[in-house]
Order: sequence, then C-alpha cells, then structure tokens
Amino acid sequence: MLSTVHTIAINGLDASRVLIEINVTPFSQPRDALYVMVGLPDSAVKESKTRVRSAMENSGYNARGAADVAVNFAPADVKKEGSGYDLPLAMGLLHAFGQAKVTPEVLSRYMFLGELGLDGDLRPVRGVLPAAILARKLGYEALIVPEENAREAAVVNQLKVYGASKLRDVVQHLEGTQLLEPTEVDTRAEFYASQTDFPYDFSEVKGQPAVKRAFEVAAAGGHNLLLVGSPGCGKSMMAKRLPSILPPLTLAESLETTQIHSIAGKLERGATLISTRPFRSPHHTISDVALIGGGASMQPGEISLAHNGILFLDEFPHYTKNALETMRQPLEDRIITISRARYNVTLPCSFMLVAAMNPCPCGYYNDPSHECTCTPAQVQRYLSRISGPLLDRIDLQVEVVPVPVKELTNAPEGEPSANIRARVVAARERQRERFANCPGVHCNAQMSARQLQELVVLDEAAQDALSLALDRLGLSARAYERVLKVARTIADLDGSDKVQRQHIAEAVSYRNLDRSTWGT
Repeated sequence: MLSTVHTIAINGLDASRVLIEINVTPFSQPRDALYVMVGLPDSAVKESKTRVRSAMENSGYNARGAADVAVNFAPADVKKEGSGYDLPLAMGLLHAFGQAKVTPEVLSRYMFLGELGLDGDLRPVRGVLPAAILARKLGYEALIVPEENAREAAVVNQLKVYGASKLRDVVQHLEGTQLLEPTEVDTRAEFYASQTDFPYDFSEVKGQPAVKRAFEVAAAGGHNLLLVGSPGCGKSMMAKRLPSILPPLTLAESLETTQIHSIAGKLERGATLISTRPFRSPHHTISDVALIGGGASMQPGEISLAHNGILFLDEFPHYTKNALETMRQPLEDRIITISRARYNVTLPCSFMLVAAMNPCPCGYYNDPSHECTCTPAQVQRYLSRISGPLLDRIDLQVEVVPVPVKELTNAPEGEPSANIRARVVAARERQRERFANCPGVHCNAQMSARQLQELVVLDEAAQDALSLALDRLGLSARAYERVLKVARTIADLDGSDKVQRQHIAEAVSYRNLDRSTWGT
C-alpha cells in the first residue's frame, strides 16, 4: 500500500514542501524485511527508523510484519535534515500498514512536523514558524506540531495549528475519535504588550553626557558604534542599555527575526513572536563559523541572530582577525551568503554593531587617573588589530573617559530611556518619510551613495566645514560617507531639513580614531 504525507525542509530562511512517500510491499517467503530510505536523508533522519517504530509500538500500534518498506523523500535533490520528520514518517507508516483509519484525502489536508520519543511522546523541533508560513501559503487546512511548538506556529493567522503531546493524540484526531483543540494566539495583543519590558535603563547611568549623546545618535540613525576607554569606565554597562532607546520592532521585523531564531532553535518553549530587538554578545573566543553562520549542518551565526537588533562585541581587538574581517561585507550589504559544498543560503543580517575596546594593551592610555605603561608603538600595534576598512564601516568612534568617584556619588539620576527613545522615534519617523520611495532603506545608516547624494542637502557653511575636516583628518571616501550619514541623523534629531555646520562638526567629532594625534 502507498501512503503520502506532507512536511517541510528548511534551507536558510526558505521552507519548501517535502512529500514522504511510503510503499509497503508484503512478501510470503521467509526472510528479513527491507527498510530503505531514499531522497537525501541525513543521519538524524535515517536514525528515525528506530525512534518511529518504538514510538508506534509503545503507542499500541504495529508496523512490523512480512513486508518491505520503501520511503522516498521528495523532491530527491533537497537535503533532509533533523528529527522533525519523525511524526510525518510515523503517520505515513501507520496509514500504509492499515493501523490508522485515515483516508488519503484527510492526510493531504495536513502538514506534519515533530520529533518522537521512544514512548510515543512528541518533542519540540526547530523551524516551526517557517513551516507554518509555508503551510498557509500552500493552502493547507492545518499544521500538526508538538505541543511545545504550538504557540510559535499559531502566530500565523488563517491557519489552524494543533499541538499534540503524543502520537496517539494525532492519530485519534485524524480518525475523528478525539479531536485536538486548535491553538489560538492573539498575536498583536501579546506582541505590543511585551514591547516595553527592558531590564536596563539609561536613568541608571550617571555622568557621561557626551557618550549618551553618541548612543542617541547611533540609535536614531541605526549607526555602528565603537567605544574606546579604560577598564571600568562603563562601556559594557551603557551598551546593554541601548535596546531601551531603539525604536520598537514592527510586526514584519519581528516575524523575520523570529524565523531566524526558530530555525536556530533559540526560541524559548511556548514563545510566540520576539517583541524586543535582539542583543547578542558573543565572547571574543567565538569561531568564524559561529559568528558568520554555516557549519556541516547550516546554522545561522551571531550576525544573523542579531538581525534587526544589536551585535555587541566587547574586547574588540581580541577577536580573531579573520572573524572580524569576515564581517566587512555583511556590514555593508546587510546580508550574508554562505556557500558550502552541500548548500548555498542567504540570510539577513541587518544589525547595529556596537564594539568596545581598551585604548592600549594595559588599558590606560589617555586615562586621567592612571598612568599608561605602553609605548606609542605598542598602542599603535594594538589599535592596528582593527583594520582600516573595518574601522571605516563604524560610523561613530567615541572615547569614554571614566567618571571620578566623587562625581558618581553626587551625580543626579540620568535621563530615562523613555525620553531618549521618544526623540529617537521622532527622528526615525522623519527618515521613514524620506525613504518612503526607497525599498529596503529604513534609516540613514542604510543609505546608498546615490541616495546620500540625492537626499542629504548641506548648506554652504556645512560644506565648508566638511571640506576642512576632510583635509585635516585625511578621511577615506567611505569615512566621508559615514560623516554625512551621521550628520544627517543629527539634523533629524534637531528637526532640520538641511545639514548645518554644527551637525557636521558633531559628526566629525565622532571620528576619534581618524585623528593623527591618537595613539602618539
């Protein structure tokens, strides 16, 4: 008997339909039964034979006998990976062996995804959200997934999602003897209700007005930011508070971000949509693959997990040179294409890079209260770990000076994040209107060279100030563009249509490492 069950395969963020065709051929001569899988299954899929048969037997079904079993995963040229094929495979076997009283027409209306335990329990899997999106797109009546994945899938409207805890529950539902209740999620209400939950606030930061201003500018324009300062001056502390002043995620951004975390298996069980911008902070010992993505079985890297959010790299010069240099293209293109022998995927990685570093090996260069023991050559050698092309891609380079203890004791509470966020949102709204006819551009940092030329208007005084700064600092063409983008953001914060002299002056002040006097 032939049985066909519908499931999915995931390649990057793209999900594609997979048909599991199972043919059972009885035989009369005494011999061992054959069990053959074809269609590019990986080792996890091949191992499902044991899991699935044990799950069926412990659920009260029999799928053994004098019959050969042939399993085909179609299309055959798509790699099938992971344990999510257990449930559809079990349903196909039960139908082919006549153990489940389900018609082919009923099976064709459902898409299945889930891992099976030996006792027949359904266990959560990765990639459920892309599966739900595909199921709706292809017009399936419902998606059946493990109970712990049900809320994640249920954010997709116009699709019934059933969460099951056991294999028997799925069979009884399809037979109509004991129906499962569909999982319902009020996506919008839950999403917007959890958008204001931030563990850190800028009101807790005392002093550092110039640095907080730099964070505000970076948030308003989506700019990359580098903090240079001695140990204990508050670089990491302030970086952790950046999400509290960023504009809230839109539903479209959240859906895209959640999909990446879903295929990476990073979503909490029972979670729905990610409601706040991601903040990823990998250790400096991270490998190139973990940072960029890839591996034998494709996994999104930290730059993709930080999509629509922040990638914070502390101790910036201590990351391997190769890891840092691999970020150059993603920082520019905001996508990463990973090409390997077995796959070729493109993932989004539009993130804000926030990096922190000491100014020298001992950490106290330019520190007013500690003496630096490094020579100028050592300082330059330390700074040179960050290449010029990578440094050019960082819009704001800010020196952080420690606040004296006496000032910390007496300093008043800082401005709350909510106030800063209101100004940031207002500036972003001006940018949204500016880029209404520019697909894929949402903030000043994403402007192309042509858009920069067409949309950034300088008055005469600003043009003169920019020319003078270029001559004195010897900025590269890319750094010149960064100054213009930052100046445009500062003008947006001021509510100015034109970029003025003071906006250029402030933008240039954020190019600290371009100054010839730094490190000498």
